[in-house]
Amino acid sequence: MTSMGGQMPSQTPAGAVWTKACLALRSELGEAAFGSWLAQASLREVGGQLVLVTPTGVARDWIRRNAWRRIGELWAQHDPEGRSLDLKSRMEFESETGGMDIIAEAIEVMDPVSTDAPAIAPTPPTRPSRTAGLQERFTFDSFVPGPANEFAHAVARRVASWADGHFNPVVFHSPYGFGKTHLLNALAWEAMRAAPEKRVVYLTAERFLSTFVRAVMDRQTALFKDELRAADLLLIDDVHFVAGKQSTQEELFHTLTALMEDGRRVVFSADRPPAAITEMDARLRSHLSAGLVCGIEPADRGLRMGILERKLASLGRQGGFIAQARPDVLQFLADRFTDSVRELEGALNTLVARMGGEVGALTLDEAQNILRPHLRGAEKRITIDDIQKATAEHFGLRQADLISERRNRSVARPRQAAMWLAKQLTTRSLPDIGRRFGGRDHTTVLHAVRRIEALKAEDAQLARDLEALTRKLRG
Repeated sequence: MTSMGGQMPSQTPAGAVWTKACLALRSELGEAAFGSWLAQASLREVGGQLVLVTPTGVARDWIRRNAWRRIGELWAQHDPEGRSLDLKSRMEFESETGGMDIIAEAIEVMDPVSTDAPAIAPTPPTRPSRTAGLQERFTFDSFVPGPANEFAHAVARRVASWADGHFNPVVFHSPYGFGKTHLLNALAWEAMRAAPEKRVVYLTAERFLSTFVRAVMDRQTALFKDELRAADLLLIDDVHFVAGKQSTQEELFHTLTALMEDGRRVVFSADRPPAAITEMDARLRSHLSAGLVCGIEPADRGLRMGILERKLASLGRQGGFIAQARPDVLQFLADRFTDSVRELEGALNTLVARMGGEVGALTLDEAQNILRPHLRGAEKRITIDDIQKATAEHFGLRQADLISERRNRSVARPRQAAMWLAKQLTTRSLPDIGRRFGGRDHTTVLHAVRRIEALKAEDAQLARDLEALTRKLRG
């Protein structure tokens, strides 16, 4: 067959070699295994190198373990040119080629499930899914649901299942680092798994823009439109990026309209509700607001702890060790990095990268010292004086009460809370914190920190007070 980039330079087309190999593999592996693992792979050529590209790393690993040796034998048997064949996941391939297959610069040599052999009924060709940019680690299995995101998670699951009665379009919105990209990636992977015959297209808005501009310059706008409007499910991440870019907004508006008129599904993410993207074209903003607008709230403490535990287990599997960390270290991370899940995971990555399998032996003071560069910026903004003022105001006290000798419960508990906040939100030592609270000993501060840690697990109101104070102090 003629590839999208021209004829293969050798006498025997690589596509013909792969067709013959697929005939034997389908017979030897069986329809179920072949359909699950090899039917979705595509043969491509870049720079003279032939690559078998799998949609996921899981599929790549299965093929490497169970079929790669046999594929090599069949390839050598049927290829008189003696060409080599490599195996990569789509993410690996696109990271090396710059994701060129969105406009088909990378040559798709053939459809691997087609066959001309009359003895075996041909499998209908599967239309390729344009999933450039999807990250394999962002799946529903690695997504941690909680009160802050459970509705968005349920909506994404429903869309991914291709259920009837869906809202269209769906817009997930939240500030940076709250899990929008993870949710869109998970939705795309699950949608492709649930209906392999469906065409799923995932793009960041930035890539939509750059690809559209390139298509205009190369006079390939018709191909660009066909690529997107043939989608059964279109996902565009960070759609607010196109706001103010008139021609790109116009193209996105017409694409959205065409897909919705055909009953296709469209999902976007943005950093705020569509109605708040005032610089966006009014027609596009109206269309985005007409479906289901679903906000993702900041992760609460319980959700942040769940994210840390899931991430820690993942890092352990990747590193080949049983990963665990002291509870006070995880609690410190959950209470200190509240603004962004990415920052939270980044802090944990830093600790594991430094300590490896010994991360479980890391003390709270050692963790704070390792993370000091991450904390320095916040330390300049948050002082113990700030904490005392905010705590006193929150509990209806005077700042002087917190450094006084008064020991009644109405003062002692807020004082302990303020000491705990000082330990979490600054890098001051225990003796230094004690001196700032009326010259108290460091053991008094340590007792306060441990007491609050124990109480907030039992006292929901105290946990809410601490959460509110933390957010107020972090701004």
